[in-house]
Amino acid sequence: MSTHYFRFSRRGAVNPNRSSLLERLLARADAPVVIADWRADAFRLIAPQGAAMPGVGAAALFAERGPVDAAAVFIATPVHYVAGMSSVRLPADGILRLPQPEADALTVDFNRVWNDAGVRLIAGRSAGMFCLADRALDATTRDPEDVRDGSIESHLPTGTAAPRLRQLMSEIEMWLFDHEVNRARNGAGAPAVNGLWLWGGGPALETLPPIEGWTRGDDPLFRSFAARPDVDARARSCSGVAVIGAEPGTEEWGGTGQIWLERSLADLTRGRVARLQLSAGSRCFSVSARVNWRLWRRRRPWWESFA
Repeated sequence: MSTHYFRFSRRGAVNPNRSSLLERLLARADAPVVIADWRADAFRLIAPQGAAMPGVGAAALFAERGPVDAAAVFIATPVHYVAGMSSVRLPADGILRLPQPEADALTVDFNRVWNDAGVRLIAGRSAGMFCLADRALDATTRDPEDVRDGSIESHLPTGTAAPRLRQLMSEIEMWLFDHEVNRARNGAGAPAVNGLWLWGGGPALETLPPIEGWTRGDDPLFRSFAARPDVDARARSCSGVAVIGAEPGTEEWGGTGQIWLERSLADLTRGRVARLQLSAGSRCFSVSARVNWRLWRRRRPWWESFA
């Protein structure tokens, strides 16, 4: 039987909003499982047996441009760091979305400065950026969402190619210092782009791997599989992954996450799917079709479950 996997935003809002539906499901869920890589955990539900998950950056770029001439692809997320007395932090609002002209300007200037250095930038849709390398770079990187509101030092790249990536990220910080794009942003009262967080690396793709389910939401990996918005009943009976960028309980959540979760709960109740998985941070809860209504378990704010 199939599973609907939901990934929720957990951004550490100052005033989080309650979500009655999510909290009711969490009160009736099995004990949480700690997941090191939620994307890999979700991908296995929709992938043919034995299929390897592609790099997040490679999949996202392929979906936009098709095959590219590169050995490795990383997402280059613009960020605003805050330096403290003993560490550098990525604040809760430190992940930036740039207007397309700013992303284009940074891309052009990066490729001028790093000409013949074996790396280049490409600006994608919605001002997203990708860093391409002409040789394989074997490194483990972290999604900036995992770093949000914390120190960056323990989240920097690790692995064989980590020194090269760390050096490049440091060089980028120096390049961005007093960059004309940042002078304009400062004049407009916007936070400076003082770094590009390189993550989601992997070999460039000739094609996307096949999947046997559906995907929804605003995630660079799962968005790559171009799920249709008009899922019919037959498709909904397959396993699927929904990534909800809006934080539960907010007005934006009510227009997307609440509706998607309600529909999947109805599918669960009618026996169309066997299980719902509810994921945020490093925890994943499971609610089965044989719902065990644990009436003795009190509901608590959803963010406490994912702490």
